[in-house]
Amino acid sequence: MLESDGENGTVRIPEATVLRLPVYQRILQTFASAGRRTISSADLGRLSGENAASVRRDLSRLGTLGTRGTGYDVKMLSRQIDRVFAADSPQGVILVGAGNLGRALIHSESFFGHGSVLVGVFDADPKVIGTQISGHTVQSEDELEQTVAEHDVHLAVLTVPPSSAQRVAERLVAVGVHRLLNFAPARLHVGGHVTIRYVDLSIELQALGFYAREGEGRAGGPSVGTAGILTTPSVLSEMGTRRSSSAR
Repeated sequence: MLESDGENGTVRIPEATVLRLPVYQRILQTFASAGRRTISSADLGRLSGENAASVRRDLSRLGTLGTRGTGYDVKMLSRQIDRVFAADSPQGVILVGAGNLGRALIHSESFFGHGSVLVGVFDADPKVIGTQISGHTVQSEDELEQTVAEHDVHLAVLTVPPSSAQRVAERLVAVGVHRLLNFAPARLHVGGHVTIRYVDLSIELQALGFYAREGEGRAGGPSVGTAGILTTPSVLSEMGTRRSSSAR
């Protein structure tokens, strides 16, 4: 069973764990594609940039204990993570801003999914409205309210210019969209009842530039973000059939 608050059965998982679970799932998917049936907490930790104890603690919140000497069943663990994100009943998401970044996200095979499905793409540019992006017709922002109501949308991705971000956010919140993923380099002010996550790629590049100037010693070694980028075929090949002495 998933961890409950003891009152209404609501799953309670710390935010840090919520952010790590998708990383684990990407690793599990790579293992499954390679025909691997089990994985140890040590391997999950090595590939995700966490220690084995943290991995076991995160997964114990799903009621998953694994088997000492065998590890975790790859497919079963992936399904349990799916349960957390309700991937079997995906939520509708809209994307506002069909510029270069918005188009890149729509074309991506992995951005949408894992509990979400894109149900509408919007833009304010008459030259863009009506065009097709990976099977999605770009709609006018005038149709926002209708799409939100028809699909019961509560999630939105903003890839609009910073000058438009506040206006678009206020409009979305007004029609009941209270979960925003904002790629615009602008802070939004829409009330404390709205959950906003910010993705500013320029900040990430700026931080990497800082570490580059400070040198390798200051950087402190490799790290992994939410993409689980260390889960590559070369890493799996390096691991081979080696099994950790602590398989759980």
